[in-house]
Amino acid sequence: MLYRFASMTVDICPRYRYTAELCEGYLAPEGAAADFTVRVTDEEIAREADGTRELPPAYLESLAIYRRICHEALRFDTFLFHGSALEMDGEGYLFTAPSGTGKSTHTRYWREVFGERVRVINDDKPLLRVTDGGVFVCGTPWDGKHRLSTNSEVPLKYLCLLERGEENRITPATAGEIYPAMLGQTYRPAATADMGKTLALLDRTLAAVKLYHLWCNLSPEAAKVAYRGIHEGD
Repeated sequence: MLYRFASMTVDICPRYRYTAELCEGYLAPEGAAADFTVRVTDEEIAREADGTRELPPAYLESLAIYRRICHEALRFDTFLFHGSALEMDGEGYLFTAPSGTGKSTHTRYWREVFGERVRVINDDKPLLRVTDGGVFVCGTPWDGKHRLSTNSEVPLKYLCLLERGEENRITPATAGEIYPAMLGQTYRPAATADMGKTLALLDRTLAAVKLYHLWCNLSPEAAKVAYRGIHEGD
């Protein structure tokens, strides 16, 4: 079956139904031609096991398929970035931090505070498509434990590094200040050439969007503080 992610048409050939069901909201338009085909081996599926718990092969296959998609996506100036992305008033916001910091909780507060103005693009593993006209954050069905995503893409305007703090505050950041953290949230392929392409795409992303460092105490007020800080002076 053909699916569409981040302007790429992908022919996915899974052996289990799980991936087809997962991606059913991302079917490519009729008549589309595949940019590439993805099928994975038993060895690739086995490598997705984390060794701490037993996971169904069908689920592991879906992870292996997404890994292959992300590898191929580099040829289309697209890469995987770990974060919670939302759209508000036509603009994309991306909040990133190590797992367990509270990205999803923070973006949930945006939905609570701002209501229907907010739409989740992807709550865990969005794709970033880098173009000469800017960066687009793209939905995929690989969207975290809360299963929040939208089959759409929007211009990415703001990227926030989130950190726990006793008080809510936000400051503008430079790429140099937050680069190590940003690299840590980027999918890093093993091949040297692919890693070089990933670093180049990350550099272009950080140069194209507004960067912030956000400290928050995981209260609804944090969403208000973040929004005011981002748009101060607009």
